[in-house]
Amino acid sequence: MSDAAATPVFELPRMPRRAADGHKGTYGQVLAVAGSRGMAGAAVLVGRGALRAGAGLVRVACPAEVQPTVAAGHPCYMTVPLRQHVDGTLGAGVAAELIELGRAANAIAIGPGLGQADDAAALVKAVLRELPRTPTVVDADGLNALAPLGDDFRDRPMPLVLTPHPGEFARLAGVATHDAVARRAELAVGFAWKTGAVVLVKGPGTVVTDGRRVYRNTTGNPGMATGGSGDVLTGVVAALLARGLSPFDAAVLGAWVHGRAGDIAAAAIGQTGLTAADLPDYLSAAFRELEARW
Repeated sequence: MSDAAATPVFELPRMPRRAADGHKGTYGQVLAVAGSRGMAGAAVLVGRGALRAGAGLVRVACPAEVQPTVAAGHPCYMTVPLRQHVDGTLGAGVAAELIELGRAANAIAIGPGLGQADDAAALVKAVLRELPRTPTVVDADGLNALAPLGDDFRDRPMPLVLTPHPGEFARLAGVATHDAVARRAELAVGFAWKTGAVVLVKGPGTVVTDGRRVYRNTTGNPGMATGGSGDVLTGVVAALLARGLSPFDAAVLGAWVHGRAGDIAAAAIGQTGLTAADLPDYLSAAFRELEARW
């Protein structure tokens, strides 16, 4: 299917209002699997993004070596230290523990900062295979573990949300990088149709599609072109999944809110000095704009 055949979506999905009698369990639990030696910040950014997007509980699972750093990154999420290899990455040996943690979660975010070792790839695939009904967003090294993606997860009861930049999308889809840029919407729609995934291809005018519908995001700015920005987005989408939005709606709303937070941040501090660590602090203002519409 081409992007011309997919139905364009222009309206943002509505996010459920927070109930007056709600509690932290009402708003979903996110399990973030992220980080490795030298990449502790990725785990922090995912966790902070999920918190600011309204998840009731956030648990960040990471290699034991970086757990103190990740725990110091924010007081409001929990951390789980896991066994690691000598290179500071998680291995397939912790898959059973992660799967058990995932059974208690309403959504999983997996991939940022995990590294590209073979065991990390096996770990990602094991979690996705054993938790097919848990809404899951896959980013960064999690995407590299899946590339190229064929029909492996076509029949999942709950579609995966994949959030690649164009280079990662090229590897996933098995196409040239220049095509992934020039024909981004067309290729994303066809890939989503083939694999059953919801695909969010990042960049100016981020494209979100489930193969039947396609949304082109209008928020965001060049100041967001900085390391870690996508990790925050992963946490945001995971939180929206945990709060009960469908995979397509979570990806659309996540893209808009993430970009809008970047726009508000740029207006306050400028594009040049904007970092990924600034974005979670402006998510509240972006969500407040959405809430004012309802």
